[in-house]
Amino acid sequence: MQRGSDRLSVHRDEEMKHELQGLLRSGHPTRSEEWHDPEPTADDDPEVWRGPVAPLDPRMSLAAVRVELARYVGRGDFPASPADLGRIAGRKNAPDPVIEALEGLPRKARYTNLEELAEAVVQAGRSGSGESGEAGESA
Repeated sequence: MQRGSDRLSVHRDEEMKHELQGLLRSGHPTRSEEWHDPEPTADDDPEVWRGPVAPLDPRMSLAAVRVELARYVGRGDFPASPADLGRIAGRKNAPDPVIEALEGLPRKARYTNLEELAEAVVQAGRSGSGESGEAGESA
């Protein structure tokens, strides 16, 4: 009585090794083995080609910021101040950059919906990333 694999599976293992040899040696897809090729990216995939995407990165579009904020802040949370929204996002385990962006908004501001909040976060990110001197003088 044999333990482990039987006679046929050893041969099948060798066949599979041989099939993968070209891919493993070359490090890139081979023409004869198209079934190994990765699928191309879709239009709605996140922009990871520039490297890791941080939550509320200043390079993100308004729509992307709105989607990121919607993960942690719901319709029933408005109207609210930035501090309230930061606490709500914190309770929903939002990443630190999201909470910091919310708490970095003007304290006296009140936002009535997600669109206003996303616009304020994008505006603050753009003014904070390259024009910090102008933003400080106008406040």
